Formats: sequence, C-alpha cells, structure tokens
Amino acid sequence: MEIAMVAIRPLLPKLGNLLVGEFTLENRVRKRIESLLMELTLMHAALRKVAKVPHEQLDEGVKIWAGNIKELSYHMEDIIDGYMLQVGDGGEPTNPKNKVKKLAKKTRKLFKKRKNLHRISHALEEAVGQAKQLAELRQRYEQDIRYIGASVNADATGVSVDPRVMALYTDVTELVGIAEAQDELVTMLLVGDGWSKHPLKTVSIVGFGGLGKTTLAKAAYEKIKVQFDCDAFVSISRNPDMKKVFKDILYELDKNKYASISNATLDQRQLIDVIIDFLTNKRYLIVIDDIWDEKAWQLMKCAFSKNSIGSRLITTTRIVSVSEACCSSRDDIYRMKPLTGDASRRLFQKRVFSNEEWCPPEFVQVSKGILHKCGGIPLAIISIASLLASNRQIKTKDQWYALLNSIGRGLTEDHSVEEMKKILLFSYYDLPSYLKPCLLYLSIFPEDQIIMRGKLVWKWISEGFVYSEIQETSLYELGDSYFSELVNRSMIQPIGIDDEEKVKACRVHDMVLDLICSLASEENFVTILDGTERKLTNLQSKARRLSIQNSKVNMATISMTKVRSLTVFTNDIVQQLHKVSTFQVLRLLDLEHSPISDTAYVGNLLHLRYLGLKYNGLEELPMEIGKLPLLQTLHISGNSKKELPSSIVRLRNLMCLCVGGGMKLPFGIGNLTSLEVLVGPVVACTFNHHLVKELGHLTRLRVLQFLWENLDESMCKAMVESLNNLRKLEVLDIYIKGGHVDLVREGWVPPPQLRKLSFNTPYCQFLTLPGWINPCSLHILSYLKISLDEVRSEDIQIIGMLPALRYLVLWVDDSVLEKDMVEIFVVTPDSFPCVTECHFNYIPAVPSIFPQGAAPRLKHLEFTFPAMWISRGDIDLDMRHLPSLENVDVVLSKYGATDVEVKEANAALRGAAADHPNHPCISIY
Repeated sequence: MEIAMVAIRPLLPKLGNLLVGEFTLENRVRKRIESLLMELTLMHAALRKVAKVPHEQLDEGVKIWAGNIKELSYHMEDIIDGYMLQVGDGGEPTNPKNKVKKLAKKTRKLFKKRKNLHRISHALEEAVGQAKQLAELRQRYEQDIRYIGASVNADATGVSVDPRVMALYTDVTELVGIAEAQDELVTMLLVGDGWSKHPLKTVSIVGFGGLGKTTLAKAAYEKIKVQFDCDAFVSISRNPDMKKVFKDILYELDKNKYASISNATLDQRQLIDVIIDFLTNKRYLIVIDDIWDEKAWQLMKCAFSKNSIGSRLITTTRIVSVSEACCSSRDDIYRMKPLTGDASRRLFQKRVFSNEEWCPPEFVQVSKGILHKCGGIPLAIISIASLLASNRQIKTKDQWYALLNSIGRGLTEDHSVEEMKKILLFSYYDLPSYLKPCLLYLSIFPEDQIIMRGKLVWKWISEGFVYSEIQETSLYELGDSYFSELVNRSMIQPIGIDDEEKVKACRVHDMVLDLICSLASEENFVTILDGTERKLTNLQSKARRLSIQNSKVNMATISMTKVRSLTVFTNDIVQQLHKVSTFQVLRLLDLEHSPISDTAYVGNLLHLRYLGLKYNGLEELPMEIGKLPLLQTLHISGNSKKELPSSIVRLRNLMCLCVGGGMKLPFGIGNLTSLEVLVGPVVACTFNHHLVKELGHLTRLRVLQFLWENLDESMCKAMVESLNNLRKLEVLDIYIKGGHVDLVREGWVPPPQLRKLSFNTPYCQFLTLPGWINPCSLHILSYLKISLDEVRSEDIQIIGMLPALRYLVLWVDDSVLEKDMVEIFVVTPDSFPCVTECHFNYIPAVPSIFPQGAAPRLKHLEFTFPAMWISRGDIDLDMRHLPSLENVDVVLSKYGATDVEVKEANAALRGAAADHPNHPCISIY
C-alpha cells in the first residue's frame, strides 16, 4: 500500500499546479484534471486506511487495486513532468538583454504547445476512465477494510539516534551476551604460549543466520589484532566478485599503499600474487566473513601460505561443509549456539527498557513468552525488542500479548529461515508508511554493501520518498531523520560512528536483505539483475527501478520505457550503457561503481534528479549536464585536474554537488542558489576574485568543503566576505595549500549552528587562536581542527570550554620541540566535558594536563612527549584519572635526549598505560 501512496503523493500537487499555474488549458482538459485530482485524492485517503491493515490480512483484490493505482499515478506523473519540461523554461537563467532570442524561443514553444496539450488531453482522457473504474473498486473494498492494530506515529521530524542503539553498537559484545564465546574463540586462535611460532591456522565459525557469527568474529578480531603485523576484515556475498574480494583484502591490509587498488586492472592470479608478496614475512590476522561456497574458499586460500608463522584466519559461514573445507581439523570449527535464557533476557531488556536487569512487573510474563519464541537468536530478539519500543515509546501490555500470539510457533522447534522471516515481517509491518519505501529501496544494493548515509538520503530525495508539504522544511534533514529511525528500529546495521556520534553508513543484514528483496519484487518496486535465472524470469515490462549487479545481464532484452532509476554495480557492462539514452523518464542514474568513457547521452535524460559518475576513464565531463533542469544531486567520484563544465551553472534546482579532489569551479557558480552541499572543488589564487565572491551568493549552503590553494591577501578578504553571507553553514572544511590563512582570524563571524570547523593543514597556521573560537560563538561545535603558530595555555583553556566539542585536532609547528624550555599547560577540572578524541600534534604534553574531573569521556589521546623531560623531577605520566581512556598515541621526540632517556621515557609511558584500569592500547612513534 505504501508504494502506491508514494506514487500518488507527488502527483496530487502537480495536478493542482496545472490548474492554478500559468498554463493555458482548454476547458475540457481542465475538467479532466479536476476529475482526476478528486478521484486520486479519495484513493490516497483510502490507501492510508488500507496501509494500517496487516499485509497478510488484505484481500488479494485490494492488492491488485493498489498496484493499478500505483501504475496509473506513475504514468500520469511522467506525462505531466514531460509536459511541464516542454512548456517551461528548462530552468536556465534568463538574459534580459537578449530579447530577440527569448522571443524566438517562445515562438517555437508555442508551436510545440498544441501538440503537448493534445498529448496530455489524450492521456487524461484515458486516466479519468481508469480512475473511474478504480473508484468503483475502492467503494467495494472500502466496506471490508477494518482498522486492525494500532496506528503508528507518522511524524519523524527531528528523530535522533536512540541511545540504546548506540550502546548496542559500541558495546555489542556485552549486550548480545557473547563475552564467554569471545574468550573461547580467542583461546582457539591463540592456544598455548608458543602460538606465535606455529604455522598459519584457520578457525571457522558456523551457525544459523542471525546467531551473531559476524559480531563474534568482529569482537575477537578487535581484541587480538594488535598482536599482529597487519590485519583485515572482509565480508563477501553469496555470489562474490572474487577480484573485488582480493582488492578489498589488500585495501584493508594497507589503506595507504592500496588506496587506488579498486581501479587496478589486474586479474585474479595477479591479485593473489600481490597479496602473497605483501604478506611474506608478516604475521597477519584476516577475517573472511560469510562464505557460501567451497569453490570460493578454495580460490581465496591460494593467497595465504601455510608457512606464514603465527598468522591466523577466521572464516564465518552458515554451511557446515564450507566450515569443514576451511579448516584442517574439526577441532578448529566453532559452532555458534543460541543465547542462554539469561543472556536473551538481558539483551531484550536492555533494548526495550535501557536496563538489562529490570523489567516492569506487568511485562515479565509476556516477555518470557516472546523470548521463548525467539529461540535465543540475537537478530530475532533485537528485531522484536525494537518493534516493542519504537520511537522510544513502549507499546501497551495488550499489544505485547497480541504480538506474542501472532508469532506462532516461533523459532523454538527449529531455526527455520521462513520462521525468521515471519518475525522480521512484524518489524517491517510496524514501520510508518514513509519508512517502508525507504527500507525497500535498500534492496538495490548487493549483499554486504556498505551504504553511505549521505548518498542514500540524497537518493531517497531524488526518488520522491522524502516529502514535506511545508516548503521551509529541509528535505535532507527529514531524510536524515528517516535513516536514524531505521537504525533505531534495528532494520539496518550501523557502520562507524563519526565525531558527532552519528552513524556514518549502514549495511543490511543478509536475512533482512532477502526479505526486502522479496517484498520489493512482489510490489514491482525494484528489479534486481544479478545474472541468476530466477531473477530474470520475474522481469516485467513495467520495471521501475533497476539494479544491475552482474556483467552477464543483456540490457538489450529489457524494456526501459518505464525505468525511473538505474544503479550499476559491475564494471563489465560499460559497452551497453549507451542504451540509457532510451530511458524516457529516468530520474536516478548511478554509475559510480562503473567507470565509463562516454556520457554525452545524459543530455537526453531531462527527468534526471540524481547523477552519479566515476571520473576515472572520462576524458572530460559532458557539457550536456547543463541540459538537466530538474537535477538535484551530482556526485562525481575520482580525482581530476579538470574544470567542471560551464553549463553546470544552469542547474537551478541543484542541491548537492560533490566532486573529486582537484576539480575547478566555473564562473557563474553563484547562480546555483538552491545548493545546500558543495564538496571537493579547488579555489586557487589564479581564479578571478569574482568567483570567490560568487560563493557568497550560495546562502542555502549547509556543508562547504574545498581546497584553498595559495590565496593572496585580497582573495582572502573576499573569501571572508563570502563566508559571512553563509549563515546556514553547519560544516566548513577547508584544506589549505599555502596562503594567508591568518587573515581569517579577523572579520569572520561564524554562523551559530556551525557543528564542524576544519582548517585542514599542518603547514599554514593561524598565528594565534582566533577570537571567534569561544564558548559563546560556537556553542554547538563538536569538531575542531586547526593549526597555530603558537599555543598558549589560555588558548587550551578556551578550547576546553567549548560545551559540545567531541573531536579536537590541534597542530603547531614541529620546530617548537627544539626549544629548550616548553611550558606544560594545565586546564581546569571542568574542561573538555564532551571530548572523546583529542590530538595534540607536536604539542609537548603529558596526560596530567587534564586534572581529576576534566575530559571524563576522553577515549583517544595523542600528544608529543620530549624524551629529555624524563630526567625532570616534576613529570607526572599518570593516566588513571582519565576514566574512559582506551587508546594513547605518543610521538616520542628524541631531540636533545640521550639514548638512555629515550629508553626510560618509552618504558615510563608504557608503564603508565599498564597501570590504568582500562589498560589502554598505547602506540609510541
């Protein structure tokens, strides 16, 4: 039902705009629009009622009725969009001086207008006839629709990440009750005192989906990886691209050395040779997660020599025969077991009540029944618990019992995949209507794909899933709240936490992915082309969203006339992409996973809202990009020294422009007044001052990240003026490559909602701390990265008073270490109340700069310690007063120190870390 609602929702205001807009419509056309608008409005209201009924209780006729509404709505929206594009101005900036061209253009459009009116009139005549038939069906089915179950809150605005989910993510080993299992696995890996002298050993974890195999492997991996020279954690899929798997292993082993490995044109044998060469004479720890096929393992293990002394491999799989193929002995297989009753109870109560040891008396009995049916499967427990406490509101006791009775036999008799899916379906049906299409959309991604939060939200917007009737509402903020709510409900797995404690990306559990792929296929919402015969036989001529995941797909056999979205995840289909020009109503085109050499055809895709390209392989970006009047998001990945095409300044609806590093902006960029995000371009001293001033016209900017290259004094002043116009900025991230950065110290007034501020360079400093860095001006700043020529004690104190600061990087010139006398600053006990990560780069310091009470949340501390200080009597290296400390990085400066002092300093630092109750990991460079 929700998919039909998504289709009909944007059509209603467009029909209304045709009636009130500046369109000369014949009377019969106007009447047809009014009739269609009324019928669709009534249908939308009926769909809202139907959406509250559990899917399995719906009459089959109702489902067919909703599907017909969806197709009718899509068809009419395509017709209306095409009509408006033909009679509109295409969004191009007008030039009042060129009245002759403007008049000629208008005359040409008048000739086209009658043809377009005839087309829309004919389409409306058909649509009104279909709508009348659907209205009769609506009246028939409306009598049978009953209100079943409690409705859900349909307002997601302002959703933040639930603290319980954050605890689940950051302390997952404790919450899912696997501490004992972790110890057992670590013992299997590191058995005996001389384990590091034994050859390569493989341990395989095997168990039913949802038992927590990946969680256990990750926990053990994180605990012991410091004992190895290098490490990697790689997930594969049911139909793995083995070249990609080998590239992922190399990237994980050394992210700097293999930063561009994804673009390498190497075959499987060559990649295996590269891995073997890298791992030679190294002791490594590698996890290969979720192996489905013995053949895949036989190929992978060629990269790992049995003579790799002290190295360890961990594999996870659902299939016993695969686990046996991975190991030389059955003693090296770890068989996952369901959670104990006590662990299940603690996990459930932690997720629902935020307290693993407490449950309200009225819920104790029903909780036992629910947990019994979950069968100790963590995924089932988390799914049900998230459903019962969605939107931080615990459902009533009656609703708990209704759920218990609905689960059926549950997972107690056997760990059936179908029973697991039934449990997951409860969570899906409990989603608000606006979240269901957002979740189903994730079926376009291959198994184990890491999905970046920002890109996903922009895709949701371009697909029309994020909608608000209030014009001032930020669509991105609304879509971002949808992402947070899916995390809160445990429908997606969070990947990584940024400095603002927001989830960076997500992954879809394979059992959830199977479920949403099935639902999306049933709704004809997404068509997945992965080369399997099963998927290809389900193709329909009315495919709306295509996900191409295999090079064996022949696009020539697929009808493209109705396709709205195309995402390509394979490199080997490039030669077929010219067919994209026939996609008449395409709204989203994502080719970032598929390098291409020609994109001239994009100029024909007038309906396009989202365009993702990978620069590698392109000789130049096409001027035709400027012909896309509706484009909202343009992502161009890869590095380039090219300039963006000048035609880009015509894109008046563009909200997000993200380009690869090194790309230059064209003049006229100030025309893009809808822009909210600008990431990646170069602003250099060779550019005209007018371009810098144009940045000040982009008053809707929330995120601005760019390279500032050798700006002179006058250019810097122009930049400050532009920045002062950007009062909606939340993120300002400037990579500085030479120039007069210190001039920004005066004249700039930061916007009040600034959350992230980064002057990203160690080579070009502010002389002293700018006056606008203070608790009053930056009261919600959570990220600060800045380089100073001189750091004073009062500067540290001011920074320490920033109330929301979580992440700090403070640089000084490393020549300060050569001074004979360096002050050891000390902050007040109430300083750094929220900081979790603090990097003092080339700043001589000791942990005691934070007295008792300061920095209570500090987890990661980096500082520089002059080894010669060890001879001073007043040096205190104690760290025990920092209760949350987990990691310490120390740059040990040897300037002016003897070898004995260096050795003593090293020992003293390690001893201080060992004395801390947390035993933080310490690295000394």
